[in-house]
Amino acid sequence: MTKAPDWDLWRSFLAVMQAGSLSGAARQLAIAQPTVGRHIESLEAALGGAALFTRSPGGLLPTRAALALEPHARTMAAAADTLLRTASGEAEGVRGAVRLTASEIVSAEILPAILTEFRESWPQVDIELLASNRLEDVLRRDVDIAVRMARPTQDALFARKVGAVELIFHAHRAYLQKHGEPRTLDELRGHTLIGFDRIRPISAATMQLDFEVTRDLFALRTDSEITQLAFLRAGYGICPCQRRIAERDPNLVPVLDGQFSFQLEAWVVMHEDLKADRRMRLLFDHLGEGLKAYIAGV
Repeated sequence: MTKAPDWDLWRSFLAVMQAGSLSGAARQLAIAQPTVGRHIESLEAALGGAALFTRSPGGLLPTRAALALEPHARTMAAAADTLLRTASGEAEGVRGAVRLTASEIVSAEILPAILTEFRESWPQVDIELLASNRLEDVLRRDVDIAVRMARPTQDALFARKVGAVELIFHAHRAYLQKHGEPRTLDELRGHTLIGFDRIRPISAATMQLDFEVTRDLFALRTDSEITQLAFLRAGYGICPCQRRIAERDPNLVPVLDGQFSFQLEAWVVMHEDLKADRRMRLLFDHLGEGLKAYIAGV
């Protein structure tokens, strides 16, 4: 019976897929470059000799065989991470790691205070925070807990709605002093606007507007909410922002308040099987209470 390739070989394979070079993969894995090269050669040999990468002026390019193997290898990596997090916990006491995901803006602007408080209470629990606007799969255990700004649709999830965050247009005082303040939604089109690039906003948010919202409407286009907020704070233009986040900065002024706003439901989600894990449940409950307090402005 053919021996299955060691997990170390697959780790090197995934690192090369991500980095595009042996040297980049070596830095990512904190091992020597020749070791990565030997891992790739050993994996190719174990898989029957099919080449996984070809050299190009820009680095290593994956072959069709590598592209076919990548999703399966990533599933293995997620399972291995889950095993390590589960093994890190102890039956007695509260310790170990919890993998948490939230959007960039929630991770940077909302969670730091909430998670700092949790750390003070449970110093033996480590947090692995994946700040991403991509919806990570909780059912596959890519993550343990997720903070979502939309109602979860998957079954077999334990979910708790904690409220809804309100977004309205804001601008920096300096921008309004230079360019004036729009008094109607129609006047808004004559201003410097910050908005999306490739990912369209939620349709419920734009249905209130009498004009079509396309990317050409925006003078600055980016799909990173944290970048949009940075440009808003710099006085670049007008942009939707969570009311609670903007209230922390006295220089951010609501624009067209009462004429335009939309809300995003806030949920904390985890797999049903994790409810009995004490450290998971402690963080789940803490996030729920912390987000409720944030939304209420407490």
